[in-house]
Amino acid sequence: MKADNMPETNKKIALVTGASSGIGLVTAQALLKEGYRVFGTSRKQHAGQPGITMLICDVTDEASVQATIAEVLKQAGQIDLVVNNAGIGLLGGAEESSIAQAQRVFDVNVFGVARVVNAVLPVMRQQKNGRIINMSSVLGLIPAPYNAFYASTKHALEGYSESLDHEVRSFGIRVVLVQPGVTQTSFEENLTRVDQPLAIYEAERTRSEALMRKWMETGDAPQVVADTVVTAATARHPKLRYSAGKQSRQVRALRRFLPERLVDSILRKVNEFPA
Repeated sequence: MKADNMPETNKKIALVTGASSGIGLVTAQALLKEGYRVFGTSRKQHAGQPGITMLICDVTDEASVQATIAEVLKQAGQIDLVVNNAGIGLLGGAEESSIAQAQRVFDVNVFGVARVVNAVLPVMRQQKNGRIINMSSVLGLIPAPYNAFYASTKHALEGYSESLDHEVRSFGIRVVLVQPGVTQTSFEENLTRVDQPLAIYEAERTRSEALMRKWMETGDAPQVVADTVVTAATARHPKLRYSAGKQSRQVRALRRFLPERLVDSILRKVNEFPA
């Protein structure tokens, strides 16, 4: 029974962070179509889409996160699924970011996830069920020149999620990772640029940005990621990791089966660095 004819009281409740646009919005729409009652979050007031209840939430603010979970419980009485999608990027050489800027990226991409998880786990434990899907990336598997801190947050999220899954599985809760490849989303929307740019990196930084834009033009549609989230959310026996799209599957296989030196060579070639 799907959303159009399912009684409101029988629907599972989903919360999707960063749902105002891009992957988050399409994911929220896909879950709505699947039959979930969907709440989405954004940092600023957002009208949202029909059928999706939008709430203001800053994942870097503990009080804001707690208030969001409380509001979902007030309106729906339970939370069955959380999709931690909110995140920001950072483009530039690792040396070009201040520690404060790097901490900001971690505060959103890693600790923002942890704040939401910590707020929702007591609810799911009481329910004796729940599913948490954390949006990782192929950059949680491989290095990313000129995206070092962003890639670091995704590597951290991988370790956090896999560890957490073992801790909460006995409570009927599963933690799952979805790993998109390059996706056709708004490049500028959640991108931060370095706050200490250095002339020595300017040419390579500019080239890397152009290369990233080129990849995004032929990347997966956000719907590919949304469909993967639905699969991960509805699987009776979920896997720990779900590759979203052909590129993601290829990168995962490359990292898993090829020798380190060969992987290094391939990555330099793909990023158009000298051998």
